[in-house]
Amino acid sequence: MSQIPPKRQPRVQESLNRRKKDTASIDAVLRRELYFFTIYRAFEASLFAFVVFSPFAGDLVELRYPTLAQFIAFVYMMIALSLLIAMRRSGISVAAPAAVGLAFDIAVALFAYHVMIGGNAAISLLLLVNVSAGAVLLPMRFAAGFAIVASTGLLVTHAFNALKFGTFQGDAIEAIMFAITYLAAALLCHLLGNQLRTSVALADRRGVQVTHLAHLNEMIIRRMRTGVVVVDAGCHVRLMNEAAWHLLGGPRADQSVLADLSPALAERLDEWRKDGLQIMHPIALAADRQPVLPRIATISVTEELFVIFLDDSSLVSRRAEELTLSTLGRLSAGIAHEIRNPLAAIKHSAQLLEESPDLQPCDQRLIEIMLNQCNRMNGIVENVLGLARRERSQPEQVNLAQWARAFVADYRATRVHEEDYELQAKAPTQPLIAIIDPQQLHQVVTALVNNALRYGHAPGAAANVCVVARQVRESHRLVIEVVDRGPGIPAVLAARIFEPFYTTNELGNGLGLYLAQELCQANQATLDYMPNADGGSCFRITMASAEPLIAKAPVRQPAQTGSR
Repeated sequence: MSQIPPKRQPRVQESLNRRKKDTASIDAVLRRELYFFTIYRAFEASLFAFVVFSPFAGDLVELRYPTLAQFIAFVYMMIALSLLIAMRRSGISVAAPAAVGLAFDIAVALFAYHVMIGGNAAISLLLLVNVSAGAVLLPMRFAAGFAIVASTGLLVTHAFNALKFGTFQGDAIEAIMFAITYLAAALLCHLLGNQLRTSVALADRRGVQVTHLAHLNEMIIRRMRTGVVVVDAGCHVRLMNEAAWHLLGGPRADQSVLADLSPALAERLDEWRKDGLQIMHPIALAADRQPVLPRIATISVTEELFVIFLDDSSLVSRRAEELTLSTLGRLSAGIAHEIRNPLAAIKHSAQLLEESPDLQPCDQRLIEIMLNQCNRMNGIVENVLGLARRERSQPEQVNLAQWARAFVADYRATRVHEEDYELQAKAPTQPLIAIIDPQQLHQVVTALVNNALRYGHAPGAAANVCVVARQVRESHRLVIEVVDRGPGIPAVLAARIFEPFYTTNELGNGLGLYLAQELCQANQATLDYMPNADGGSCFRITMASAEPLIAKAPVRQPAQTGSR
């Protein structure tokens, strides 16, 4: 016995579930059609009983066997009512009552054709409806079988009456044409029934898909950060997402008129409906809310509906600022690339000139200034190019406690010739697992340590810097802190230290902290400045803990923090 591959099992199960739903939908439609067919049979039985039992029956038709006709009419009426009552039971199938009812229909029609004189064409027409309805509800072999039985029975009954009573009840060609019509109607109605089943299954699947898409669209709209309000022609609110509800000041559920929610927004909509022009001017929707910039569009298909997008003006300003910085970064990268070649030539020429034995001390000092400024310019170029070509972060699980100790050891090894500083690591013995790009973390902490060693000490004193890895008790977040014992940063300047190209040192370029903050944001971390109460500065990198993932994946412990 073959087994389904594990990868195909969900797909096979989904196919089986979809087939079950299609079958249920088709069964519901066929059950409804069978119910109407059963009502039609009850009408036929009532009509037959009226013809047989009515005192005016003699004026309509002549009965050869009145007692037999009345018995057949009574039995047919009981069968029709029994099938009608049985249809109210939900557990009964469709094929069984349809087949049983059609068999009695054919039998009663042939008996009526035999016992009645006159009205044979009407009986044949009534039976045509039964055969056609049965072909819609039954499989092909049963539909064709009942059509053949009805056709054969009609021809045999017509021939028997002609031979026994010596008179032809109607033309024989008429009976033959009805027999052929039964076969053709059964075939065509069965094909129609197949199309009905296919259409019902397709409509049901499309309905489920439309329902899912409607739920998905509603969920997306409600979770959008941009406020969305849908208004009809009478300025009644049809839909409002959470962002719009917040921007409108949290209105009550019974407030549905736009003018009651925000007169300014209703006025802006009226102006747009008159001239069709978007007014790019923020408006205040509530007293304690940020101004918003409304954008209006129409989505009417069968009725006049308008959608209003409410953009927070502060978000628009930040987006414009981000676009400006992005454009400035690309421009600066192009300029920096063009500066590197002449700068390298100047530096190389200064180095060659420095090796000349005939230099005076004053000239030696000028060359030293030239080399220092060339190094400074090269640092600016490297920062700008690094900002423009910054790669995507590749986060992984990192033990911050072990990483901090390895970083300090690696940093000391690269600056072994400098002795006027003290750098130490402070980290617990238990692991602190965070998800972050270790290379970008190394770049950020290196920039922070360099700044601390350069500016975080009193004049004439050695720098004392500590790299701390710990977990904050209040929020349970993991942090890396770079702490120095210097004079600190004034509050006026601390608010702008992360702005690009902002610096208070003539030798700085103002990109170090900005680039460090950008790298932290790329790793879903934050970089904040926190002054120490006892003096000095503290730059804190806050990350999310990855403790729930420890049991699922091994922790990578890089041997060197400076390489991936």
